[in-house]
Amino acid sequence: MSSTTSARPPGRPRAGVNEVVFAATLSTVHELGYARATVERIAAAAGVAKSTVYRRWPTKGALIVDCLLDAFGPAPLAGAGAGGAELMASTIRWIAAKVGEPGVGDAFAGVFSDAVSDPALREILSTQLQDPYRLALQDALGEPENRVLFFIDVVVGVLLHRMGMTGEPMADADVEALVEMVLRHFAEGPGVPGCSGSGS
Repeated sequence: MSSTTSARPPGRPRAGVNEVVFAATLSTVHELGYARATVERIAAAAGVAKSTVYRRWPTKGALIVDCLLDAFGPAPLAGAGAGGAELMASTIRWIAAKVGEPGVGDAFAGVFSDAVSDPALREILSTQLQDPYRLALQDALGEPENRVLFFIDVVVGVLLHRMGMTGEPMADADVEALVEMVLRHFAEGPGVPGCSGSGS
């Protein structure tokens, strides 16, 4: 069955249910932690039957990925005349801000951790969550796939590591240090050691 990724036309009942379930997912993860935020508890918080949730999302991982897509929304890449450095800097700040929202960083870190030992969930994360942003970044930056994957690995990896180690989002000063480090690397251009290891 084709799933409910990000197509949620306004005004349809399904969209309303999704909104309620997504809000309940983030609040439950925020209050109880990722592991204790079961589908049963999320359904109860949303005021819907567990079967309603499972009809749309066959697993907790699929629900979390859709919830993250909804929480992040489209990447803010359309800056009038913005250069590559400016787009990368604003993207890093945008990801950091989203990860810092209640429940979002916890949900992201939890599903990411589950995916390490779950190939099916890893595929969902890769194709439904990472790929749309990767393609948008490739298009906006004019960078090849391996460089954009490296950008995503570094930025998301650092932000989730901080969240996992401290339970807190990264402080603004550290986000700015991360921006500086990443921009310095990309300013050196393609062919930098360490940039070509993802994928071929």
